[in-house]
Amino acid sequence: MANALGYVSETKTGFEGTLAMMNLSAQIRFEKIEKKDTEGQPDYRIFAGETATEIGGGWVRKAKSSGRDYVSITLADPQIGPRRIYANLAPVKGKKGRHVILWNPN
Repeated sequence: MANALGYVSETKTGFEGTLAMMNLSAQIRFEKIEKKDTEGQPDYRIFAGETATEIGGGWVRKAKSSGRDYVSITLADPQIGPRRIYANLAPVKGKKGRHVILWNPN
């Protein structure tokens, strides 16, 4: 079962929107990394709140079943809790440029 953790919209530099969980609600921004230094480096850096605290990264992956690209996300911050949160960005059907952040419990 997937749970929506928030919604973002595409921008010129990545995505912007809101992370909304039971104990945390914050504006978030995904910034595309134009030049990666290493292969394992994320494709996006994720920032939250007015102070633009870095809370995670996003990696572009290819879905095995459809062959489509998606963004796999890892979030970590003391306000989130002691464990990392794993999620994916998925397009919202019928809403061009709009994506949902879906929690991945694995």
